[in-house]
This record gives sequence, C-alpha cells and structure tokens, in this order.
Amino acid sequence: MELKFRVSGRISRPVHEVFEAVADPAELSSYFTTGGSSGRLEKGQMVTWEFADYPGAFPVEVVDVVKDKLILLRWNVHDDESGDDLKTEVTMRFSDCGDGRTLVEIAEEGWGTNQKGLKTSYGNCEGWTQMLCAMKMWTEHRINLREGYYK
Repeated sequence: MELKFRVSGRISRPVHEVFEAVADPAELSSYFTTGGSSGRLEKGQMVTWEFADYPGAFPVEVVDVVKDKLILLRWNVHDDESGDDLKTEVTMRFSDCGDGRTLVEIAEEGWGTNQKGLKTSYGNCEGWTQMLCAMKMWTEHRINLREGYYK
C-alpha cells in the first residue's frame, strides 16, 4: 500500500498573491513557519523551516518551481521502525478559479509502508490542512491563525 494524500482549498486572492504567500519567506513565516524560513523557495535551493511550537529546523529541498503554478519540495523523514531515512515529496499546485480565487492543492507521498509511516503521513496531512487554513486567514484577513493554537 502506497501512503499518499492530497488536500485542497480555495483562497479569495489572485494566484500570484497566493503563490507568493508560500514562496516568500517573510509571508510564509507570518502564518506557517512561525520560527522562520531561511530563504525564498527557488528551484535548486535548500532552505530550513522552523516552527515556534515544534523544536528543531527542517531542511527543505526545493526541487522545482514554476511561478504562480507549482512548488515541488522534498524533505527527510526518519523511519524508526525500519531505520531508513526517506524523503517525502510535497507538490503544491496553484490554479486560477476564474473568479478571483485560487485553488491550492497540496499532495505528499513517500513514507515507509509501516505503522510509523502511516502515523507520520496522517500527521502531515493534518499539518498541510492547517497550513491551508492558516494561509487563507493570512492572505485574506492578515490574521495569524497559528498564534496560540498549539501552546
């Protein structure tokens, strides 16, 4: 069984603005990477994401970027059960809905096919869903939904 998921949501802002809410480290750090993002998401870059409510920095490999359309990332996942170091792949797609809104789709895959992989995939699915909700609130209303959410 291959573990993967896709979440999506519509944000009432133009595609370019929504894309920049992810690609621009200042914007991303305002609602998601609340401990900071070390750089802009550009093809071939390695950036780190930190979260004020979760210890440690996460290295993020930027595999591909197509302006206003796609961001493709990879990051490490250590599987304690198998001892393997895996990389999951995160694909973010941005589409113009034709009515001033943007459809954002986030998919992730690549976990080990064991209990640890299943648990981690569910946690990441929850995290990306929360990211979409936080991005909507930030881009539409400038409200940081994560503030006080986890602590």
